[in-house]
Amino acid sequence: MEKTEKQKMLAGELYLSEDPELVAESQRASHLLQIYNSTTAEQQQQRQQILQDLFGEIGEKIKIVPPFHCDYGSNIYAGNNLYINYGCVILDCHNVYIGENVLIAPYVQIYTAYHPTDPETRLTGRELAAPIKIGNNVWIGGGVIICPGVTIGDNTTIGAGSVVIKDIPANVIAAGNPCHIIRHL
Repeated sequence: MEKTEKQKMLAGELYLSEDPELVAESQRASHLLQIYNSTTAEQQQQRQQILQDLFGEIGEKIKIVPPFHCDYGSNIYAGNNLYINYGCVILDCHNVYIGENVLIAPYVQIYTAYHPTDPETRLTGRELAAPIKIGNNVWIGGGVIICPGVTIGDNTTIGAGSVVIKDIPANVIAAGNPCHIIRHL
């Protein structure tokens, strides 16, 4: 039996994002995000309910400061005690795993989605996606961009403005463009 476009997307294969199933899931997320982003700080209980409906899984003590944007939401899995500051964008065309006790500063961008580098393939409208994993006790500084397929290890700090294009191990401070290890903890 042939795979659906969603199955291809989650398998890291070329897929069409304009597939009706994916469009419907994206519209669902857009609707929930519109409501979420219009809430006030006093509406924490409503925010929690929306995040439970939006994400694939969330732990306890989750705080995301609006505005927040994502493609589907259902491919985001977050552990306990997550704090995401203003303006975060998560393109969750593949799974995004966020560990426990994670701090994400303003305007962080987490991209699982990417396009083929071959121009002819790119013209077909097909896209690709690769999962991202962020470990426990991680701090991601302001304006960081995390690219598809990256894993960030436990207890790691990523400095502000970094572009993370490859895996960063546990127990380090890393920064730069491209992001590289500054020192081991």
